[in-house]
Amino acid sequence: MSSRSHHHDGHTEHSTHEHDEHGHGGHGHGPVTHGAADGAAAAYTAAYEAAVPDPGRSVVEIELEAGEIDWEFTPGRITRAWGFNGRIPGPTLEARVGDVLEVRFLNRLPEPTTIHWHGLQIPPAMDGTDMVQRPIAPGSTFTYRFRLPDAGTFWYHPHSNEVVQLERGLYGAIVVRGPNEPQLDAERVLVLDDVALDRKGQIKPPGWLIEQHDGRQGNTRLVNGRKEPELTIAAGQVERWRIVNAASARYVRLSIGERPFTIIGTDGGLIDAPVTANEVLLTPADRVELAVGPFAEGESLRIETLAYNRMTVARSRREQFATLRVGPAATSRAMIPPTLRHIEPLVTGQATPTREVHLGVKPSLRHGVDFVINKEPHHRDRPVKVGELQVWDVINDTLMDHPFHLHGFFFQVVDVNGEPPAFLSWEDTVNVPPKGRVRIAFLPDDRPGEWMYHCHILEHHASGMMGHFEVVP
Repeated sequence: MSSRSHHHDGHTEHSTHEHDEHGHGGHGHGPVTHGAADGAAAAYTAAYEAAVPDPGRSVVEIELEAGEIDWEFTPGRITRAWGFNGRIPGPTLEARVGDVLEVRFLNRLPEPTTIHWHGLQIPPAMDGTDMVQRPIAPGSTFTYRFRLPDAGTFWYHPHSNEVVQLERGLYGAIVVRGPNEPQLDAERVLVLDDVALDRKGQIKPPGWLIEQHDGRQGNTRLVNGRKEPELTIAAGQVERWRIVNAASARYVRLSIGERPFTIIGTDGGLIDAPVTANEVLLTPADRVELAVGPFAEGESLRIETLAYNRMTVARSRREQFATLRVGPAATSRAMIPPTLRHIEPLVTGQATPTREVHLGVKPSLRHGVDFVINKEPHHRDRPVKVGELQVWDVINDTLMDHPFHLHGFFFQVVDVNGEPPAFLSWEDTVNVPPKGRVRIAFLPDDRPGEWMYHCHILEHHASGMMGHFEVVP
């Protein structure tokens, strides 16, 4: 990865890229708009020019390239895969609240792609879906540029042919730091995934009916692109773990040696107060931030997923992701405050839903069933207005769990089957249990445009369990 940051005085100077005969961007600063969807070039240019860092903050410039690579998921065994900047996961992009992230992306894949900035509250023109831009052709470039408004752990991945592109390794983490972060002894980013490998160690092509129904769950569990690695931690220390579940369909019921840890953050950053737990459920696309430790020297702990029955054909079982070994002791300076941030509830007491979103299935000659929203694939929902509180009932009419993801906005979970959540937080992904209902609330801010929501089991999303809506002034 090539990256650099420079301080900015709040003004932006740029010139438009010159394009060659193939429509490729040049190498100067400024927007590359050839990938913008028809009629959306003006929205893209406006979003690009509006991306100005806060006073004293920086423009963080990144060069990101997607391409075919040889990768060792399992030590000593080469797998032909796809990666960002030659690795899986791609580089962790780090910045601070108020910085501008400018990513010049080059597609060296054999097929078109985009990048979706999962969880970031950015303008719709930069969201990286086919609603707002044409997929970036092989050999072409596209520049994403946006201000980072929120601290937290996010991630990036394609929003084109997701069942293939993510399975082959195209994903990476994003860390945005705020001004008042908890002080722990160390920090690490752990991206969890699984991959389905054949006997020759190559990625299996998609297509089995069970995969179409359940979503693909691979036979090789990965942490940061490696099969069941060994991690080390100093005895007596407490670390901050930023964990991303990048798996296509696997629910991770995370346990660290069945020992207690402290939940300090979720999708939308820090929660209101620390919560002690022995396990935490991460659906596909979920993130969690944990304070882990202290442990005693010489201990060895299994980082694993406990069995979780999401009512699919294939049954879940307890499986290991990594081993944590505890090394020699080091002095701890970790301090976790009793209050992490203030979160004002959007809804108190009874609330009248402004709409219902039904997750369902319908018969399909090709797949047995198709996954749908409100009885249709790729449902077109009615608009919502800027500044008008949204209270949605997300209702699961099926007999299996679905992770519901909302683009562009954080929401609060009001209740799950009538029961309030264990703690107050901001989320962009939530599990909806079989025949269950989750009530969420969010407030559309002044970012009008096209947005989507969908099930983040990639096969269900591809089948049609996706909705589109417009935010209007």
